[in-house]
Amino acid sequence: MTLGVRGAVFDGDGRVFLVRHTYVPGWHLPGGGVDLGETVRQALDKELREEGNIRLLGEPQLFAVYHNKRIYRRDHVVLFVARQWEQPEAPVPNAEIAEHGWFPVDALPAETSPATRRRLDEIAGVQPPAAIW
Repeated sequence: MTLGVRGAVFDGDGRVFLVRHTYVPGWHLPGGGVDLGETVRQALDKELREEGNIRLLGEPQLFAVYHNKRIYRRDHVVLFVARQWEQPEAPVPNAEIAEHGWFPVDALPAETSPATRRRLDEIAGVQPPAAIW
């Protein structure tokens, strides 16, 4: 089984932080794989730092666990929601992250991935959390 984390990080204006990777199309919630010996919280902290220079100040809310069978039949993703954080400076694009930004949930970039849109609808209560990513 493989395990990943994603973070839905919201600012005080209700905007969400998204990234555009260099290796896959679309805008996504930041996240990545959980390494051997790492907790999901440690993985979340690592991925938010690496992809957004975001440091959590409070405990994120565990929102849902999804089966990501579209990628790999044994893959699962743990989604957290974070509202207490700091970003000492804007992240710099690198070999993994082509772009990043804060977006109003009702004005997401056109290229936002369908899964990211579904997760944001679930967080907003528009639809219940699905079992599949």
